[in-house]
Amino acid sequence: MLISLTLFVMLVLANGAPVVVAKVFRRRWSAPVDAGLHGFDGRPLLGKSKTWRGVVSGALCCGLFSLATEHGFVFGLLFGLLALAGDLFSSFIKRRLGLKSSARMPWLDQVPEAAFPLLLAMGWGLVNVWAALFIVVFFTLSNMWISPLLYRLGIRRQPH
Repeated sequence: MLISLTLFVMLVLANGAPVVVAKVFRRRWSAPVDAGLHGFDGRPLLGKSKTWRGVVSGALCCGLFSLATEHGFVFGLLFGLLALAGDLFSSFIKRRLGLKSSARMPWLDQVPEAAFPLLLAMGWGLVNVWAALFIVVFFTLSNMWISPLLYRLGIRRQPH
């Protein structure tokens, strides 16, 4: 059970660190991951809110937390990178569907960023499929419930 809580916290860190770091650094080091490129449909590949600063801060935060919880820096770094890859994947799909950056799409916004790293945790032997599924669903639902609160507190720019 403790490992499930640890992995849940790592998901929160991977997704929360970029938001906090963006508040602190504002526009500094905010190069977009997609380098401003557009897809075959003329839409941005990901959007300017997906930055290298966010990828690095989220992955490093997970790596350091994982090191502190004795799961190792490499596991945490990979976990964070996969969480952020899931977020980038969601953004890519949303742009292809014609949705603007930060547009809300429940489940697509949360499931890939939770499922990708949980596959790593399963492969690492830390959780079984049922525990991983529980963490993905719990993360998804808590994200849907907590994001509007963070918006009202001025921490998030969007209520979702």
